[in-house]
Amino acid sequence: FQPTYEATSSNHPLHKLIEFSLETSILHFKPDGVKGNTLIRIGAGPTVFELLSACESFKEIIVTNHTDLSCQEMQKWLKKEPGAFDWTPVVKYVCELEGDRKKWAEKEEKLRRTVKQVLECDVTKFNPVTFASLPPADCLLLSQYLGAICKDLSTYRAALKNVSSLLKPGGHLLMVITMKCSHFVTDQNKFPCLFLEKECLEEAVKEAGFDILAFEVTPICYPSSLIEHEGISYLVASKGKGKED
Repeated sequence: FQPTYEATSSNHPLHKLIEFSLETSILHFKPDGVKGNTLIRIGAGPTVFELLSACESFKEIIVTNHTDLSCQEMQKWLKKEPGAFDWTPVVKYVCELEGDRKKWAEKEEKLRRTVKQVLECDVTKFNPVTFASLPPADCLLLSQYLGAICKDLSTYRAALKNVSSLLKPGGHLLMVITMKCSHFVTDQNKFPCLFLEKECLEEAVKEAGFDILAFEVTPICYPSSLIEHEGISYLVASKGKGKED
């Protein structure tokens, strides 16, 4: 997690990307923005980036992850256990962007109170969260996840339909997507990633029963040594009312 931890420094190569992600989250989770009772975050590992703003707009947050290890790491932070990752610099940075850096401790505690469950999920299954009964969500948050899990476009389309079952009609889908990504590097190991173009993504989202409300593409990129891609996009969509699963 160290690269994202350090990325709040203005001279870090990931700074612009993290700044874009956080500012976009603040924009959509502002008081007159996306809000409701329940938000479900799909994948993205044991991170808190988007959740720091989301906890101001939702009464409960359910965090899901692809692996049990990520769930354990998230629980460590929530319970303040020894060895938990220290997100304090990121929390302070988000509070600074929101206008009051001094409220960082209050922000941490509010997020801890708002996250009600941490669960494993498998987006390739018809019911992604098999062993839990979840309330229909007002918002689904998908960040940099499906492209790494899905091996081809048909699997990606099916996964979007699967996660849409967790969202109530009229609810919002927020996605951060790495565009035209061929691979990513973790601990010097290279992993393939699904190559997504704007038209294919739009088609997949619409096919899953969503109406696209906004689609912003930025040329901001990860360092090429970490990910081979062409920019980041932020998509906002609503689940068509009356479209039941």
